[in-house]
Amino acid sequence: MPDAPPFPGPGPVLVVSAHAADFVWRAGGYIALAAQRGPGAHVVCLSYGERGESAALWKRGLSLDEVKAARRAEAEAAAKILGASTTFLDAGDYPLPRSAELLDRLVQEIRRLRPSAVLVHSAADPYNADHPRAAELALEARILAQAEGYDSDLPTIGAPPVFRFEPHQSEQCDFKPDVLVDITPVFALKREAMECMQAQEHLWEYYTDLGRRRGVQAVRNGGPSAIRYAEAYQRVYPQVAEVLA
Repeated sequence: MPDAPPFPGPGPVLVVSAHAADFVWRAGGYIALAAQRGPGAHVVCLSYGERGESAALWKRGLSLDEVKAARRAEAEAAAKILGASTTFLDAGDYPLPRSAELLDRLVQEIRRLRPSAVLVHSAADPYNADHPRAAELALEARILAQAEGYDSDLPTIGAPPVFRFEPHQSEQCDFKPDVLVDITPVFALKREAMECMQAQEHLWEYYTDLGRRRGVQAVRNGGPSAIRYAEAYQRVYPQVAEVLA
């Protein structure tokens, strides 16, 4: 089984989340591991998921501002449980815009944080266009953050590894994991964080079951038999190594 996303650099693991809850379902376990064992974790939420992922709140008759406030409070509570810091860019969702301003804000965040690794959405998602758009923005921002000529008061970064976290329906999103991370020691924290997302209660059991299935696969792929829960990731760039393992 390939190495887990590493903790090599000076900065935190950076998670770029299209909506306020995405980071919890898809990378909550690894965020908790980074907080406990590594350089920490920072989540950038591009939007609150206020229009497309908050149906329960709209059905209660809340206004747009009230929905945003509720989703932010949920995300902040979940991030606190996982041990992550957060930045909310409030760019809007459904659709998430692709603008020069949003791209620049991401570049400046990446240069400020100097992340040791970057976690992003899958490259395709026929059910939610915001997800691949967020990934595209994150990848381009990482490239620009490396460019000496890009306008910024902050220094350039190196080349932190990038991993895609698992989408909701992997088969439909062309997601084929090549890294399985044991999150058994922190799964209770992930579950607690998931339960902060009251607007999407229907996903709590879905992602609990997914964690169990990935745990079984981790054991079958050479991991310790004690693994019960895992998260799946997909590398964007090649792994540099001296030994194939």
